Formats: sequence, structure tokens, C-alpha cells
Amino acid sequence: MANFDFVSSDTATVYTSPAKEKRIRDLLWGDRVEVLGVSGAMTEVRARSRARTGFVDTAALGGQALLEFYFIDVGQGDGILIVTPDRRHILIDGGYPRLKQNTGKSAADFVDWKFFEDYASDTIALDAMICSHNDEDHYGGLTDLLDVATAEQRELDCTGITVEQFFHAGLSWWKDAGGRRVLGDTERVGSSSYFVELLGDRASAVAGLSGASPKALQGQWRKFIQAATAARTAAGDPTPFTRLSQMSGALPGFAAGPVSIAVLAPVESPTPAGPGLRKLDTSTSKNTNGHSVLLRVDYGGSRVLLTGDLNKNSQRVLLEAYSGRETAFLSDVAKSCHHGSEDVSFEFLAAMKPAITVISSGDGEGHDHPRPAIVGASGVTGYLTVKDDEILTPLVYSTELARSVSLGDPYKVVSGPAGATATLDGDAFEASTIHFRETKPGALNPESKRRRLGQTYVVAGQIYGLVNVRTDGRRIMSATMNEGDGSWQIKTILARF
Repeated sequence: MANFDFVSSDTATVYTSPAKEKRIRDLLWGDRVEVLGVSGAMTEVRARSRARTGFVDTAALGGQALLEFYFIDVGQGDGILIVTPDRRHILIDGGYPRLKQNTGKSAADFVDWKFFEDYASDTIALDAMICSHNDEDHYGGLTDLLDVATAEQRELDCTGITVEQFFHAGLSWWKDAGGRRVLGDTERVGSSSYFVELLGDRASAVAGLSGASPKALQGQWRKFIQAATAARTAAGDPTPFTRLSQMSGALPGFAAGPVSIAVLAPVESPTPAGPGLRKLDTSTSKNTNGHSVLLRVDYGGSRVLLTGDLNKNSQRVLLEAYSGRETAFLSDVAKSCHHGSEDVSFEFLAAMKPAITVISSGDGEGHDHPRPAIVGASGVTGYLTVKDDEILTPLVYSTELARSVSLGDPYKVVSGPAGATATLDGDAFEASTIHFRETKPGALNPESKRRRLGQTYVVAGQIYGLVNVRTDGRRIMSATMNEGDGSWQIKTILARF
């Protein structure tokens, strides 16, 4: 049976030998390592690699498992992996599907790495998968994971996945009698209309896939729900489906214990036709974004608020629903609403008052997130602490800003099999043309383009903009990787609840 330990210091360097001859990588506070043996003051470990081992200072071990948040750089969209101290894994959203990403990556790639390399497991085992709402830049990467064994996902290493529970926001894409994509029927109550054709449990999903319900599920959303209905638990049973709202109280399975997860939204209301979600706008995107799942994760004195794509209209509904209880939104760490869009209520930002804000941005299709006004507003409304004339908080992170790319300037091409190679360089290289396909985030089809080789750069290296947040319930660390040497840029604060 494997013997595991945890890093107790902010960082711990892994070396190739007990003599510290060569650095392999740096580990973070709370990272789990498999202990293989002790050699003097150094311990041999396997960490972040299925096959490679190394040596760390024994004094840097002896820590404890932490609550970990991985804000994954998925380009346009969201992807968050939560690992609890008792090693339960919750995945919230996944970005666009890999085939619609200009990087060819979604959250599926990071989760696959986490299980295959870090845990040396061939199977991804999720205790919960949560789709915050029915926009493809959130659920697309989840489809990638659920289809992990298909040829489309051949770059993924794990060959299987188990999901113990699947949660969603209810608002769904349906096909009406004319074949149009709609959010379903509405019911008028007083001066407001409410969407009442909500996706519910597994039976509701199966009916929507089969056409047995009044409307059939539509498009890529249908493909995603179909993949989710095919998911199985570790015991081999069909994965349970649950619609979330503020009426859920807590995320099932996370109501009590050291880590508790409160469901604060979507806000549902009773109607004659059953539970309904208020129609926020004539724009479908305003409604899908606005009815995102809103979660608050509590551990010890720490609070983390995960906001999906909430917008100004939905935030006003939330402030109304929680009137007199706005402290429910106070947090140490908050994921910025809707990738740093300007469609945000200043009053709601002030109610969150986070010390750390993480913006999941990086789109390439014209949204220009994060918007300057929201970066500024996140600073103005954040929890201010100053020491020795230096601002400690608020801190604002962006996955896009944390990403770095190194470009290389090519000068020749060598092609052909060994022993029969041909070299293209000099003027012939400069004048040659390379043809390529570019897929913009969310695009259905790639665009064919061409450039002269002499005007083309190659990506020589890339660090994805993963933002790490972890806590023991008292102390909170945020960390991003330095682009120069792969070390960590670290900030620590104290939890305040």
C-alpha cells in the first residue's frame, strides 16, 4: 500500500538526487507525494509524475491535506477542479470542447493530467460534476471528459471516468415545433415571467433525449446531456442527476463536515406550472448566464464564492432574494462573474468583498475580457489590508495574464526520412508558404490560412495560466507559475470568517 505525505512548507524543491545536483520541479504547500524511502535528510518521492521520482528535504514534509482549488486556463470559459482534504474531487465546468479551442485544450486535459500523472491512475474519479449553466464555453470540456475513451480524445491518457453525482442549473436548450433552439415555456406570475420547462432528474433527461417530453433537447447541449446520462458511478450504477437552486440549501453530500458547500443560486420561484426561473431579459444569453449555479465553499474560517456567469440582472435578483442576508456573499476568494465582463452590479461586488479575485479569461473572439472597469472595480470593492505601506489585498488574478508563451523564430526546415532528408533555408525558406488551419474559440469549423515562413513564429514553450488557491481553513495561499524557471509566485493571506 502506498505511503503518502504532504508538503508542509510554502514550496519544496524536487531534486534528481539526495545531493541536490539538479532541480526537477517545485512543489506547493499541501501537495501530496508518495514516499518511496528516506536517504539521510532527504526523502525520495513520486510527485506530479507517473514515472519520474526525485528527492525533497524531509523537513519540508509532514504537512496535511488542504482544500485545493484549481482555476484552469481554458481560454474562453470556466473550468474549476476542487480537491477536498478527504480527497473528494469536484469539477465545475470545462471550457469549450477541445476541438473548438485554438489551443486544442480544455479542462479535460488538466483533469486527465491530474489523475494520470499526479495520481498514477488510469481512471478519472469525480465525486461531483457540476455544469454551472447551459453555455458551451462551460459544458463543452465536460463532454470531452465524459467521452474520454473515444477517438476524439486520443490525446487524453486516462481510459475511463466515473462520476458519483451530476448537478446542473435546470435551464436547458430545447427544440420547438419549428426546430428552433429555445429555453422552453414560460409562465406569467404578477409582472414577471418564469422559465418553467426545466431539466430535472435523470428521468427528465432521458425523456428529453428520447422525445418523450413535450420538447426534445437540442444541439450540442443534447450531446452533452446524452454523455452525462451514459456516465456511471464507481459501483457501475447510472450517475444520479440533480437540478440545483437556492432551495437545495447545500450541495448533496456536502451539507456537513469540515468542507460544506452552500447552493445560493439559481433563485427559483413557485409558479402554477411548477418551479420557475425568472426571465431576466429578452436575450437568451442574459438568461443562460444569469441563471448560473452560485456556490459558496466553507472550510474552517475560509470562504470561496464560485459565481459562474452571473450578470447584473441576476445579481439584482440575488440581492433582492437575500435582502437582509447579503453577508451570504462575503468571501475570502471569489471567481469573477462572467470572465470579467462589465455586465456586473457594483453593489453585488461590494457584497462579495473578496480579498482574492480570480478572473477566468483568455478568449480570442472579441469579448476583450477582462474589461478594465471590472479589474478596477474588483480592486475597489475588494477587502483591503495594508502592512508597512504595502497593499497585501485585494489581489486580482486572471488566467489569461498568468499564461505565458515563448515564441521562436524559425530559420530552416529539414524534412524527409533519415538518410534522405532535404533542407530548406535561406531565401527559399523565407519565400516559402505554410498552410494551416486556425480554430477560433467556440467556432464550428477551422479557417484555412497561409503565411510566408519568413513571417511566421513557432510556439517554443507555453505555461498555462492555472491559478492555484489552497487553504487549511486558517491560511489561504494563491499561486501562479513563473514563466522563467517554472517556480511559483506565491501570496498568502489569513481567512477572516
